[in-house]
Amino acid sequence: MGINYEEIDYKATAIGELVLRRRRMMQFPDLDIYEVKLGEEFLMTSLFHEAEDQLAHLGLAALKGDKLDVVVGGLGLGYTAIAALEDKRVSSLVVVEFLNEVIDWHKKALVPMGEQLNKDDRCHYMHADFFDLKNSLKMHDAILLDIDHTPDFVLSPTNKGFYTHNGLSELSKHLNPGGVFAMWADGKPQDSFTELLNTVFDVAKAHSIEFDNPVNGSTSTGSVYVAQVKAD
Repeated sequence: MGINYEEIDYKATAIGELVLRRRRMMQFPDLDIYEVKLGEEFLMTSLFHEAEDQLAHLGLAALKGDKLDVVVGGLGLGYTAIAALEDKRVSSLVVVEFLNEVIDWHKKALVPMGEQLNKDDRCHYMHADFFDLKNSLKMHDAILLDIDHTPDFVLSPTNKGFYTHNGLSELSKHLNPGGVFAMWADGKPQDSFTELLNTVFDVAKAHSIEFDNPVNGSTSTGSVYVAQVKAD
């Protein structure tokens, strides 16, 4: 790329202005950094994605057996989906994405992970609202969620009902015995949400994921919650 900033795509969506951009920083003059913004909120950057990777690694590590059927809620730049497909036990991966524009970025390989996801026959995109789907999902071995910033900092007010005992209980009904629900969130884990998960699932644990943040020259933290239903 011969310029330091490029707006690759812009769309006005039902939940705000969506922008995909590519830029370079002085600290990394030869690195193309992809970023997604929704309105004034940064949703994703390719500069660091350790917590998104760990969402898949930690969630799937808790599972036994093979031929795993996995759902990812939220496509973003594709890092959670790619990390899930690294597990050879995964036989089917469905990525549910509310914004069809984001799916198009991947199908057209406008983002770095697009081509790799498109070539993997196990991966399928679904244009839908994950939170509307939870009552109609079939049974799965793992459901990995990366949509809202935190359980109480959501992209849409309609999502709030999911982060309740009733919402999580409904989701748990769509997990096979021993199945896992794992979720990414920004910042340090919230004890209150871990406690809520433990009222619904057989066991739940929060993981704190620290990673270098070259934007501010310090360390940032993300959370991965892993909850599991009882095996037969």
